[in-house]
Amino acid sequence: MNQMMGKQSIQFDRAPHIIGSSSVVGKKEGEGPLAKAFDLICSDDRFGEDNWEKSESTMQNEAMKTALQHAKLLPVQVRYLFGGDLLGQLIATSFGMENLDIPLFGLYGACSTCGESLSLAAMTVAGGYADYAAAITSSHFASAEKQFRFPLGYGNQRPLAATWTVTGSGAFILAEKGGHARITGITTGKVVDFGVKDSLNMGACMAPAACDTIYQNLMDFNRQPGDYDKIITGDLGYVGQTILIDLLKEKGFDIAKQHMDCGIEIYDRETQDTHSGGSGCGCSAVTLAAMILPKICKGVWKRVLFVPTGALLSTVSFNEGQSVPGIAHGVVIEHC
Repeated sequence: MNQMMGKQSIQFDRAPHIIGSSSVVGKKEGEGPLAKAFDLICSDDRFGEDNWEKSESTMQNEAMKTALQHAKLLPVQVRYLFGGDLLGQLIATSFGMENLDIPLFGLYGACSTCGESLSLAAMTVAGGYADYAAAITSSHFASAEKQFRFPLGYGNQRPLAATWTVTGSGAFILAEKGGHARITGITTGKVVDFGVKDSLNMGACMAPAACDTIYQNLMDFNRQPGDYDKIITGDLGYVGQTILIDLLKEKGFDIAKQHMDCGIEIYDRETQDTHSGGSGCGCSAVTLAAMILPKICKGVWKRVLFVPTGALLSTVSFNEGQSVPGIAHGVVIEHC
């Protein structure tokens, strides 16, 4: 049956359920406003490893094992795993997931990877290609700074528009039925480039893509912002939030009442010195698992549009003077 909606969306006839999730974070995240909601907080951001990259892999492994426990499943029961991270060649995911022996699709959507992985896992289950599918992503402050910016020992000054990369991993298990939250639709994002070249201002880079995806979701599903209890972006932070709201007003939609950003929720910027907020693949993933899904499962929120946002840059493109395009993927999650 045709499940396509509008220009770039899908409405599932058989909406897959989220039957298990988990959130594993580092020390700084465990000192923030969501501390009591996380499944595991590690007091040592190395997670017992001798380098940052291994630390991120171990964090991912713990997140997936915890999500499987919550779903009461063994790894062998999961047919496909969709996962990714920020590191070159997805090394956090490939090394983190190798001992679980689950067929893997490696993804790179920058900080939008949680939305991308959930979308593909939902399509797989809804299409009858898997009884159970998993989605996972992660980021680590130290490994991301090492790859994209400066060595930690450099001690560079961060501008006020900068965000803090979340050390965290979120994992999700999808099935045909069995949970109190289900993915009823998705809106796949496009690459949007407004020519921003400031790699430290992630909010400005990603806000146009978030605007494009949210607008298209509302058009494809013939909805208004009020049809959602919350419209939640991934990691725009305070700067990106302002830009997003202004851009959507220009298109005729005011989401100020519904909008929430994971990068704003995860830290207290006054006491934790995170400037514009949080970012990274793990930002939206752990906030979804720890804060958003519990509210949906309890029926506090009936319908949410979850829109992780990503900045598509590399050290190569940035050093060659190219701009930083953005992408955002929309996932409609409803109480059931």
